[in-house]
Amino acid sequence: MILMSNLNIIQLSEFDITQKIIESLSNVCVRAVLFSIKNESKDASKIADELKISLSTVYKTLCTLEDLALVEVDKYVISPEGKKIKQYHSRIAKVEIILEDSEPSLNLYPNLINSKSNP
Repeated sequence: MILMSNLNIIQLSEFDITQKIIESLSNVCVRAVLFSIKNESKDASKIADELKISLSTVYKTLCTLEDLALVEVDKYVISPEGKKIKQYHSRIAKVEIILEDSEPSLNLYPNLINSKSNP
């Protein structure tokens, strides 16, 4: 077991959700996936096709974004083959990262377009 007082600054940042979100959003692929599903829900295949990136990269990115609570499964659709397919939706519409003093601050603005919470 690691005591928090024994951690250095790098180790502490691993526990900081703000730091994890900022690091994720620094990746162009993550931003592209996130904002491709801002205005409408899409499945991973459609995202991969539109962004011209591999399906495995899209799935990995969506998993990361789900873990950070930046995307959600909006609904499920049934394919012609009978498979249940997840439709993903961005939970945020806008991000602000402010660098002041020694710690960045993060402002996330909710996405109210097509979300489950906004019929």
